[in-house]
Amino acid sequence: MATAIALIAPALAGCTSDPPSRSGDLAHRFDGWFTDTISYRSFGTTSAVDCADGKSLNVAGSNNKLTVRGRCVEVQVHGADNRITIERVDKALTITGLNNSVSYRDGRPKVDDRGSGNNVAGGR
Repeated sequence: MATAIALIAPALAGCTSDPPSRSGDLAHRFDGWFTDTISYRSFGTTSAVDCADGKSLNVAGSNNKLTVRGRCVEVQVHGADNRITIERVDKALTITGLNNSVSYRDGRPKVDDRGSGNNVAGGR
């Protein structure tokens, strides 16, 4: 039995995992894999997010600069001072919070601005 433990212990010695480098990374990496909604939660990051072809996006946090590729069905933005550029939003764009700037290039979403000082610019 001692021999078996001695053989297994060195194999397990290198098994570690590194924590995500930013708070938004972990949420972005896993939420969209098993659901139709991608959750991006972070503060002060610059990142690209991919809605693929028809996922929804939920952004929470402040001072983020995001470029969103693909076709989002719905987008919700919570927080303050986010700068978000979206390729396409089909159904709904809901913004809460303060001083968010959201632009989309394509789509005709129903825009619901529930916050204060938000700026929304839409495509065609």
